[in-house]
Amino acid sequence: MRYGDGEQPLLARRPRGGGPETILLDCNELAKGQAFFKLGSWRVSPDHRRLAYAIDVIGSESYRIHVRDLETGADLADSIADATGRMVWSRNGQAFTYVKRGPDLRPSRAMHHRLGTAPDADALLYAEADPAWSVSVSQTTSQAIGLIAIRNSDLSEVHLFDLASERPRPRLVQPRAPGLSYEVDHWNDRLLIRTNLDGAEDYKLVMAPLDAPAAENWRDFVPHRPGVTILDHRVHARQIVRAERRDALVRIVVRGIAGGTEHEVEIADPVYSLRLEPGCDFDTDTLRFTVSTPIRPNETYDYGMAGRTRTLVQRQAGPAGVDLDRYELRRLWAAAADGERVPLSIVHRRGLPRDGSAPCLLYGYGAYGWSVDPAFAVERLPLLERGFVYAIAHVRGGSEKGQGWYRAGKLENRTNAFADFLSAAEALVAAGYTRRGRIIAHGRSAGGMLVGAALNGAPDLFAGVIADVPFVDVLNTMLDEELPLTPSEWLEWGDPIRDAAAFLRIRSYSPYEQIRPEINPPVLATAGLLDPRVTYWEPAKWILRLRDRTAGGVFLLVTELHAGHGGNEGRTRRLDDRAREIAFALRCVGLA
Repeated sequence: MRYGDGEQPLLARRPRGGGPETILLDCNELAKGQAFFKLGSWRVSPDHRRLAYAIDVIGSESYRIHVRDLETGADLADSIADATGRMVWSRNGQAFTYVKRGPDLRPSRAMHHRLGTAPDADALLYAEADPAWSVSVSQTTSQAIGLIAIRNSDLSEVHLFDLASERPRPRLVQPRAPGLSYEVDHWNDRLLIRTNLDGAEDYKLVMAPLDAPAAENWRDFVPHRPGVTILDHRVHARQIVRAERRDALVRIVVRGIAGGTEHEVEIADPVYSLRLEPGCDFDTDTLRFTVSTPIRPNETYDYGMAGRTRTLVQRQAGPAGVDLDRYELRRLWAAAADGERVPLSIVHRRGLPRDGSAPCLLYGYGAYGWSVDPAFAVERLPLLERGFVYAIAHVRGGSEKGQGWYRAGKLENRTNAFADFLSAAEALVAAGYTRRGRIIAHGRSAGGMLVGAALNGAPDLFAGVIADVPFVDVLNTMLDEELPLTPSEWLEWGDPIRDAAAFLRIRSYSPYEQIRPEINPPVLATAGLLDPRVTYWEPAKWILRLRDRTAGGVFLLVTELHAGHGGNEGRTRRLDDRAREIAFALRCVGLA
């Protein structure tokens, strides 16, 4: 996937070893006349003759799947609505499996579609009745086995099905159980499973026979190491690859199957973002990964796992006229109130005077175990060029320091995330990077809850707050089990309907509930009218209450009428959104 001169991406392919490029899908053509357009997942059939792709033209994350004949360039009659946008082809390329959303918008049913048949005739492979659990589909690296995963927060259950079968019948690996999470890949007659079984909170890898995959047959392969979180694993013909996180940084580890020796892919930067790219081949010695830093654009490499060689495949173009060598990266550790050490990733101009005069944009998320990796983003450069310090606070609720870091920021421990963010801000002040009243707090979705709570806790710390689609009306949303995502969120925040302690706890920190008549800095909030995750009325209510309780404050709300949780799609529209945030931040610190 790449971009040409248009707003939307192009899907293109060229023969291995070189040759002319062929455009498979021009999303600019598909987006014509649409107020909103987003390309979801796409998959080429095993025989390379067809492309299944999913598009959302509303913003509600309800996709329609189409199938294109790559020889003629025409779409087949097959068209499936109300899907999640992910699909898995059968081995013969004549059918695919996908997930259907129900009337409540939950991804609840795995369906099997044969090309040329009506969607109403699709076979049901699995249906999930519990509204707190959601269904997804994928396949093993060997491309022999399809996977139906059912998840709730950090819990999971997996069913296998044969991708060569015309009438697949899913087979359960291990029934769901309290606290159990696992993910599966395939290795000859065995499964390699990433799991937290038996107290392995940061995960371990275990082996199991393919014909007897239940947990009673799981045997340790890579043991659990506290503080080292196994994020992902992949089995190839001669190597096993895993990604793991230690001290807020991702490492890629390659293990030879024959000899069992391991090595890490070397990354020289002190702060960086590193991701494994999807692989299409099982019988290969080449691994593809992408690395970047806040001051180094994305670089994608093909890595020879046997010879430990790397070949640059693609380098993201740097911004014209900007010397990225003028900036430097640092890691700072903030002392939390309870003694924990909170990591911060920091970027600023070289030679920055540490006298507190610089403004700072401090970003945070801290929920669902998601880690915020310090990656390159061109929209930060206008702030850095104007003397800003940019910092990421890796607060509890994420998993930058392991799954214990995640658990220490959820449910009854949720307020740790807010305290960590305030400690991070104070650490930046103490180290001379900025001063009180010169910090812009920025958070998105659950990160909006984070910055909203931080604003209530210490409004004088901040010069402004940017909250994109912020989850700020937590209590009222968690009390409405008719909303699509509420039941699945109870494991993250608590169930205030049935648990009085959860009700009191959520009310004690919910940003909307805790606004007090104080002098608050300016706030910019965004919403999407069709957002299925954070409903548009949450930021609207929050901004209205801030206006009511703060005399003379500047509280702005931008509601996108043709967008959902991800905001506007299209390159220039997204840049317009970022430009608005940059202008707001500059205005808050007197630079515009």
